[in-house]
Parts: sequence; C-alpha cells; structure tokens
Amino acid sequence: MADELPPGFRFYPTEEELLCFYLRNKLDGVRQGDIERVIPVADVCALDPWQLPEAHRGAFSGAAEPWFYFCPRQEREARGGRPNRTTPSGYWKAAGTPGLVYAADGRSIGTKKTMVFYRGRAPAGAKTKWKLNEYKALEVEDEDAAGVPAPSHAFQTRGEFTLCRLYTESGCPRQFDRRPSAAAAAGGGSENRIAAAALANGEEMGRKRKRAAPSDGDGSTQQLLGQRGTDEGLNDDMAYWSEILEYDWL
Repeated sequence: MADELPPGFRFYPTEEELLCFYLRNKLDGVRQGDIERVIPVADVCALDPWQLPEAHRGAFSGAAEPWFYFCPRQEREARGGRPNRTTPSGYWKAAGTPGLVYAADGRSIGTKKTMVFYRGRAPAGAKTKWKLNEYKALEVEDEDAAGVPAPSHAFQTRGEFTLCRLYTESGCPRQFDRRPSAAAAAGGGSENRIAAAALANGEEMGRKRKRAAPSDGDGSTQQLLGQRGTDEGLNDDMAYWSEILEYDWL
C-alpha cells in the first residue's frame, strides 16, 4: 500500500493532529478503516523497534521514519497494573515524566511520555538511539462550562489505545521539521536554490543575534547594543524576504 503513494509523499502530522484527529477518532470508533490504513494497530513491545517498520510496511505512514502505531492497552494495565515494556531483545525505559500536550489555542488535549530503548535486561541494558513518544488523549475537555481551565490534577486519560511515534535519535533539533534543509533544497532548480539561500540567510541571522554584545561594565549599555543588533537582524530578514516575494517566478 505504501508503494502506491506518489513520489515525495511524507506523513508528518503535528501533535495536535495526532491527538485530536487520529487518536480521538480511533477511541470513538469513527472512520476506523481510513484511520488504520494510515496508522496500524500494533503491540510495540511484541517486537524489537527495528522490526516494527518491516512488520507493518503496508501502512501509509510506514515508508520512512517516524513511524506511527496504535497500541492497545495490555490486560495487566486494564487490571490496574503497570504495563510490560520488555521486548525480545531489550526493554523500553521512560525518560523523564509525562507532560501535557497543548493545542494551538492553548487547550490541553493529551499527555506525552518519551521512552528510550535499551538492549539487554534491566538494569544493565545498553542504551540505543531508538525512541518512542507515547500519546494519550484526555478523558474530558480541560475547561468547564464557565470556561475556567481545570486543575492539572483533574486530568484523566483514556487508555483503550495509545498512539506511539517511533523514531531514531538523530541529534538534529529539526528532526520533525517539515521544511527542507538547506542542503536538500540546494539540489533542485531555481526555486530550491532560492529556498536554500533563504534558509542559510536565516540561520546566519540567527547566529548573529545569539552573539553577545561587548560589555563595558554597564549592563544597560550591553542590553541596548543587544536590542540594536536584534532590530538590525529583523530588518535584514524583512528586506531579504521582500526581494524573494517580489521575484518574477514566471
């Protein structure tokens, strides 16, 4: 199924789309066929992480990382126990505590837990680059009838299914960024070269803004110089993009 997709197709949903559309519809039993064509149901602990993409390669989202799966609740978890995170070759270990996921309008829409895969048996396993984001949808909305946000301790999550995002740690802060990198954009035609130049210019401006202003012992002077540098960088950015937008592409 994934082989039938047109060239260049990428499945990079936002966290809000994952929770409010895919996971919410899955939990509510809406559009099951369409949803599972994109994100399959899988027990992520039944196989090692590098085996999951091959086992479910027919899904639309399975061509390249990140990969997405609906994970059903384990029986021991339904009885109030802790889920089993072991796999044939290792185990998943939580990295930090779960955090809330927010929509674009500021509403709390779910929780997110990050886990790292270790080869071997706990506690002497060897850390790998495989990571997993586990998303859970909230049981109720975070606002009452008066529009007042509910306290954080009042949040309850639905556990019938979780949505997991599987990927390998690349060390790149733009790992899930939808924009092409400067190197990738430079490989195309004139439009790609323009995009590459724009990205490179933006990165250079960002580096300039991060440089500290010279200090003469007066904190106010240093702050003024830093503000001036930021304003100049913003003006340069605006002038550059104005030239791009005024370019006659035809």
